Amino acid sequence: MGMDEKPEQIHESFVEAFNSGDVDALVALYEPDALLVTGRGPARGRDAIRAVYLGYIALKPRIELQTLGAFRAGDVALLFGKWKLQGTGPDGAPVQNEGHNAETVRRQPDGSWLFVIDQPSAPQ
Repeated sequence: MGMDEKPEQIHESFVEAFNSGDVDALVALYEPDALLVTGRGPARGRDAIRAVYLGYIALKPRIELQTLGAFRAGDVALLFGKWKLQGTGPDGAPVQNEGHNAETVRRQPDGSWLFVIDQPSAPQ
């Protein structure tokens, strides 16, 4: 992680961790008291976020994520993207989903960026 890391690089890190089923790596992309906005309400903090991703990873999903915008002001940035997810449900049937995401990320002392607020299904 270099000091010149762009905020949108967190999207690449997310895809890599998500598609390899690495929940620890996913959770490490969030600040300790970050907020993950889900359809069932917000998950605050890494323990709650971990629980959300354990449910997703059970689907053995693969995600594609395209960054649509990155707006930076100092150590904070706002990211927008669109994603497609494919997985397998408990019954073995294929699961497909897609949406638009919006995140606030903050630069850390080591130059890396972490999610502060992550809304995977942002309104258009």
